[in-house]
Amino acid sequence: MKLVWFRNDLRIVDHHALFYACQSAGSEGVIAVAAITPVQWEKQDESKSRVQFWLANLRSLQEQLALLNIPLKIICTPDNESLIGELLKLAVEHSVTAIFFNREYPAYEQQRDKQVVDKLNLQGIASHLFDSDLVLPAGSVLSQKGEPYRVFTPYSRAWRKRYLSEMPELLPAPEKQVSIPVLSDSIPDEINYGISIGADWQPDLWPAGAECAHSKLKQFVLNKHEIYAEQRDFPILQATSGLSPYLSVGVLSVRQCLAALRVYSHDPEWFYQQWVTELIWREFYRHTLVQWPEMNLWQPFKPDIEEKLCWHYDEGLFSAWCQGETGFAIVDAGMKQLLETGFMHNRLRMVCASFLTKLLRQDWRLGARFFMRHLTDGDFSSNIGGWQWSASVGADAAPYFRIFNPLRQAVRFDPKGEFVARWLPELAGLNSTQQHDPLFAIPAGRPAPIIDYALERGLSIEAYNRH
Repeated sequence: MKLVWFRNDLRIVDHHALFYACQSAGSEGVIAVAAITPVQWEKQDESKSRVQFWLANLRSLQEQLALLNIPLKIICTPDNESLIGELLKLAVEHSVTAIFFNREYPAYEQQRDKQVVDKLNLQGIASHLFDSDLVLPAGSVLSQKGEPYRVFTPYSRAWRKRYLSEMPELLPAPEKQVSIPVLSDSIPDEINYGISIGADWQPDLWPAGAECAHSKLKQFVLNKHEIYAEQRDFPILQATSGLSPYLSVGVLSVRQCLAALRVYSHDPEWFYQQWVTELIWREFYRHTLVQWPEMNLWQPFKPDIEEKLCWHYDEGLFSAWCQGETGFAIVDAGMKQLLETGFMHNRLRMVCASFLTKLLRQDWRLGARFFMRHLTDGDFSSNIGGWQWSASVGADAAPYFRIFNPLRQAVRFDPKGEFVARWLPELAGLNSTQQHDPLFAIPAGRPAPIIDYALERGLSIEAYNRH
């Protein structure tokens, strides 16, 4: 019997572990397994909405696997340590000769996978690992000197060049397997999950299943990709793909996104679109996580910069930021969106992160963990990379003197105040200029600004300039 272990790769198309397990199974048959580990999820700051979304997509995957005669077994166990023994028990029970799974790149996952490989190997069970989550394997995009890239732009050029030379193809769904006398397990609707904060999954925004994900992908490519570069930073326009939750749990692969753009866009320059650049950023953050493993331990990519800074914890300031009560309308609207929906527009993620780290001078780790505990599309690599970028301590980070002015950001990217009015309804009766002016906002029911922007910006610049 061949065993396929699903994690954050809940799809049957372009799934390397599943495809090659089925190819090698012959008359043995294939079973699949997924693990529910609530204590581990809490330890790793998985949000409630992401867990709910993952479970819903796991149910959809189970239906797809059933059509291939592949039963899905469910292991319910607290954490990674107990999971290893449960996997071995399942493998022995079903006379498994080999396990197939796709690599994950954060340290927790790499440590877990190594222990699984070692444990199963002692029982004579072979392990086959694949880089299905990445278009180009981690460590394979190097400079001419054979060194890992520390800056995104040359990495993206090298990535594009290698992609075009290889043109990695999508793997199809595997063929139907022989029927075996193994029943699928039921998937619980709810998990007794330690972290109960944050929004519930919003199925109207992100319906579960590969069919819904593929429909969203096709509609974006057909209707939005041409305006993406010009409109992606305006949160009220909904000009982004909306695919990040599906990429996060692996219902879609980046290869599928690229293939859809190539087929449906009819654009000879499709490969140089801004959306492709954003997908390469996802690859780059995984690249840095593997090449600089200390980042897994919440260490900065640029420790020399962080040494100059004096992060301090101010409970009042941090709480105001978390609750969307800073008195800066565009920051508060973004945080309210996150709290209510489990999602925040990417431009606002940068604005809110810059506000916390460079104006409130709170440790970027506080914000990164808060985001992970609330985001439906939470992704450790991209999240830690983005937060370090915002704090100017990461790979190819924003220059230290680049501090987002929340008022200018609001005027530039919410010129009519529509987004602010959507999430701060008490300001809906004011015009767009008044919404950002405390003289009008405070009487309308908004808190006074918790900082003096010009003063705090000057203090932050001074800190970053320290030698």
